[in-house]
Amino acid sequence: MIDNLIMIWPFLLALPIVSFLYATVGHGGASGYLALMALFSFAPEVMKPTALLLNLFVAGIAFYHYYKEGYFNKKLFLLFSLASVPMAFIGGTIELDASIYKKILGVLLIFAILKMLNVFGKESDIIKDVKVWQGLLVGGAIGFFSGLIGIGGGIILSPVILLLHWGKMKEAAAVSALFIWVNSAAGLIGQISTGVTLDYQSFALVGIAIIGGFLGGFLGSKKFSNNNLRYLLAFVLVLASIKLFLV
Repeated sequence: MIDNLIMIWPFLLALPIVSFLYATVGHGGASGYLALMALFSFAPEVMKPTALLLNLFVAGIAFYHYYKEGYFNKKLFLLFSLASVPMAFIGGTIELDASIYKKILGVLLIFAILKMLNVFGKESDIIKDVKVWQGLLVGGAIGFFSGLIGIGGGIILSPVILLLHWGKMKEAAAVSALFIWVNSAAGLIGQISTGVTLDYQSFALVGIAIIGGFLGGFLGSKKFSNNNLRYLLAFVLVLASIKLFLV
């Protein structure tokens, strides 16, 4: 996967920062990892499973912190995950052409940029109940897309929860964190079932990402916010998105 880790030290330095920022809002960070890997010209067949693997650890840590603070809504999670898990598995078994994959990822990163800049998804005092069909439809659609691209889906789910007034900010973060974990696991299993293998260096990256993920999940669940760092991450995502459209 990586010929010489020392030669890409900027990637290794940026990785824990990305995991930190995403974990503060209950996300695993796959869209951020994919952006970094795109900037450093990782092959698409490496990007997808590696991002999901990192998601498992960082989203798991983020969920632990948010759950510990009492923000987890089990009913809300189940409504979305019942359909998302099998659909994430199916999405994970599908291999896209490299050029198509990059273009879809480029569009996804625009969505992630808007989320990081808080363009949408403001918290509301009015909370509405999620109908079963709504949870299954939204969860299934996000799950399939998650497995197909190699993300957990939280970057899409949490804004949807806030936009439709289905939960509070911290509640959306807690639900999204576990949603990301189960979708990442299902998507990764789907990929492995088709013969995809993980390079040992992917597991080395896990250790680096965990550092930022632990700190981000802890501080995020304690109402921590750092807009300057989010703007920096948004800038990185913009650069990656532009590169994906140009190559």
